[in-house]
Amino acid sequence: MINRKKIPLRKCIATGEMKPKKELVRIVRSNEGEVSIDLTGKLNGRGAYITLEKECILQAKKKNILANHLKVKIQDPIYEELLLLAEKEK
Repeated sequence: MINRKKIPLRKCIATGEMKPKKELVRIVRSNEGEVSIDLTGKLNGRGAYITLEKECILQAKKKNILANHLKVKIQDPIYEELLLLAEKEK
């Protein structure tokens, strides 16, 4: 029997889809309340995963999904950085 490594799945907060962790980007709120984009997936704090697609990011911003999930106000530069990352992914 082949021993296949289990692929960790995470849920996109914008679409609700379960996807492999590598396809999503993690946004993390530290204990001090600072919000940052965690490309390593290893930072301490409350994390939320989002698909790196313009539509998902804009939907999360419009509906305040990220702010509700992390229980902190999300500043525009975070969304701008996510949109830049989404552009690079294409």
